[in-house]
Amino acid sequence: MLGLMSLTVNRLVRRKLRLSLFLLLAYVATDVALALYPFSPDTSTQLSAFGKLAMAAAFINAAVSLLINPLRTDRVPERFPIILQDAIVIALVLLASTFLSQQLVTTSAVSAVVIGFALQDTLGNAFAGLAIQSERPFHVGQWIRVGDHEGRVAEVTWRATKLRTKAGNFVILPNNIVAKEPITNFSEPAAPFRLEVTVGASYLVAPNQVKAAIMEALRHSTRVLTAPPPDAFLLSFDDSAITYKARFWIDDYAADEIARDEVRTAIYYSFHRHDIEIPWPIQVQYEKSWSEPDVAEKLREQERLLAGVDLFAPVPPDVRSQIAREATIAVYGSGETIVRQGEEGQSMFVVVSGDVSVVLEPSRDEVARIHRSGYFGEMSLLTGEPRSATVVAVGDVVVVEIGADLFRRLGAVHPAAIEKIGMDAMVRRAGLEQMKTAAAGATAVETTTLMARMKKFLRLG
Repeated sequence: MLGLMSLTVNRLVRRKLRLSLFLLLAYVATDVALALYPFSPDTSTQLSAFGKLAMAAAFINAAVSLLINPLRTDRVPERFPIILQDAIVIALVLLASTFLSQQLVTTSAVSAVVIGFALQDTLGNAFAGLAIQSERPFHVGQWIRVGDHEGRVAEVTWRATKLRTKAGNFVILPNNIVAKEPITNFSEPAAPFRLEVTVGASYLVAPNQVKAAIMEALRHSTRVLTAPPPDAFLLSFDDSAITYKARFWIDDYAADEIARDEVRTAIYYSFHRHDIEIPWPIQVQYEKSWSEPDVAEKLREQERLLAGVDLFAPVPPDVRSQIAREATIAVYGSGETIVRQGEEGQSMFVVVSGDVSVVLEPSRDEVARIHRSGYFGEMSLLTGEPRSATVVAVGDVVVVEIGADLFRRLGAVHPAAIEKIGMDAMVRRAGLEQMKTAAAGATAVETTTLMARMKKFLRLG
């Protein structure tokens, strides 16, 4: 036994071999006691049968452990969990006892009846644990809900099933309770998992507009899967708001609370961009005078923001004022996707405040970080090509979105800026496509071609 223990790295096999070694020592001690002390014939028969049973149990336990478990890896076979291996050993030992001593079997049967009445709950847990392992409604490592308890399965023993909750605590459920309660397995048949988020919106906004804003928020959330596709629908007409439900899928149930937080945050910012109010709960009547927003002051603030951006600083004030009136200034929350790789785009964005991260799908590797006064999305605007990368907000970000018509007018009064944007676009596309052998001459020719396409698109002559 000691030699076999030195040959394996499996801790379960070592533990089983130690038990077999103890049983063999019990057999040797029984033989020594029978040789040294004059016991009565009945006692000698019982001790002899016990010694033989201990020896048989030692070899059965060792044989089952060595045949079922791998010796060179420290793991338990999925098809033969510990509780099932113990059941096999017990069944074989009971079978062997019928051949070793009929008297011992009779005595054991009477004792078993007495012990059975005394240990009803324990035996119930043991048989329930055996049934759970046989039916396999869940496996170690899967997320399940049993009654009111939810967690990841850490271990299934003879007596109980252990769950580790998201708070890091252990919940130990007796197996007979697990066998009686409904079980929800979040990890089978397979990922992904569907989650739901509800939100209220004002009665003054059309439902289709609200659902479009919710879908935009879902597209901007990095943890929401595109397949199966998310959806949004009107749930109910409540006292102070119309309630909508957003349904979406994620691939890791352990991150469900983080995913819900991300979606709720994205919905808030999306509603803010589309002027959709999330109504206050109405419980008491109150009066308050509301002042209309000062449009002129808002325009002046937007002009000040644009004047602080390098691209717009040299532009004449009247043109900058026109850009402030016509361009869309939007706020994106941290982690929101502003543009997604592969989507169509007819606009570019200028970062007024904050940072954005440029990542490539599907690896999500960051290839660039754009700071205040930087811009992105210009390639789709200039050539009509799909977005070449995904851009995600890093912290709260304020951006100016410039469409084709406004960009055309900007190019007419500020051609130097357009030239710079075209050169930057070439460098970025070369980097994104990982062009390792771009010669300076080839780049110049391609840049010239791109500039010609830009001028033709903008009708700048």
